[in-house]
Amino acid sequence: MAARLFHELMIAIHGYAIVSVDDMIADASGVTPRALMNDADWAYFQAGLDAADIVVLGRLGHEANPNVRGRRRVVVSSSAGGLDAKDDAVWWNPARMPWAQAAERLLPSGGRVAVPGGQGVFDLFLEIGYAAFHLSRAPGVHVGAGRRLFSACDGGQAAEAVLGARGLVAGPEILLDPVAPVTLRIWERDQGAA
Repeated sequence: MAARLFHELMIAIHGYAIVSVDDMIADASGVTPRALMNDADWAYFQAGLDAADIVVLGRLGHEANPNVRGRRRVVVSSSAGGLDAKDDAVWWNPARMPWAQAAERLLPSGGRVAVPGGQGVFDLFLEIGYAAFHLSRAPGVHVGAGRRLFSACDGGQAAEAVLGARGLVAGPEILLDPVAPVTLRIWERDQGAA
């Protein structure tokens, strides 16, 4: 138990998302709407991915976004046997290998994990536990039909309420882009609640 707790403390999981007023990350076709694409947020997001030791994302996100920077990727997929090394990434099936075991193999000395989604992957790491979630908002954008950040948002919970219920505490609001406008709040684990 002590070894497991030590290892969990050595791995910091950071989620990254930009959402609309209605907590959407994708439109009805499954694509990020152009209205949610913002240069300042993109630069912040890319810096976060660059700072990570591994980037964990869903299969659709992996296929839609070529790994041009050669980051170490882990693709969450039910077709993986557990943890499978392939040419393009390591493929991981959480149903066949729990995160603690996968993390032990992927980051034996600890490190930082960046999670850019989609919804299933965001939900998965909500259960595992984020050290921080970098939540950007485009307050003037309403998507309507599509995919929300967390499945709990489908039931009417705001993304902030979902994060707060998991023991994350909001930092101050940062204005990333005053023209768009796009704001950012970093939600971090409440160490007093641990």
